[in-house]
Amino acid sequence: MDNKLIYYFRKWTDISEEAEGIILSAFEPASVKKKKDLLEPGEVCQYLYFIVKGCLRSYYVDDKGLEHIYQIRLDNSWISDLGSFFSQKPSKYYIESLEDTEYLRISHDRLEQLYAEVPQLERYFRILFQKAYVNALARLNDTMWVSAVDRYNQMLKEQSDIFQRVPLVYIASYLGITPESLSRIRRKS
Repeated sequence: MDNKLIYYFRKWTDISEEAEGIILSAFEPASVKKKKDLLEPGEVCQYLYFIVKGCLRSYYVDDKGLEHIYQIRLDNSWISDLGSFFSQKPSKYYIESLEDTEYLRISHDRLEQLYAEVPQLERYFRILFQKAYVNALARLNDTMWVSAVDRYNQMLKEQSDIFQRVPLVYIASYLGITPESLSRIRRKS
């Protein structure tokens, strides 16, 4: 479980074997059963989660009771409510497991401490958070200017396994379309 985390840290930064031990001791291994919440609106997001195996989604519910999915993350990826995590203010989001999920988590305070203990990780997380910001902007822009068909095809190309693991109603919400529209798009493809 821990080797995957170290593999991803090594993609963007050099870390020593000694640093590996420090890093691994900073992360708590945990698991959650399918359809359980790791975060609910009104709670402060206390953790960054690295998904070792499984699937998590973050979403909010609007005033009309409609769910809007912000993130769907599978194996070997990160999820959190970064706004709440960094500000330590209450979240508007749920984070829910869509499958039985094994993950590693680190708290805000422990992450700050880890930066001091292993300074190279600041570079890794800076790159990670920059990529998250760029991806969020791209997704917002895509929702405004890219057709639903093109968004679907892009997801199919970049994350084809998501269609075997995530209910289509959630994929439709993530794409910003109705389930009926997604069905029409899939029939025509």
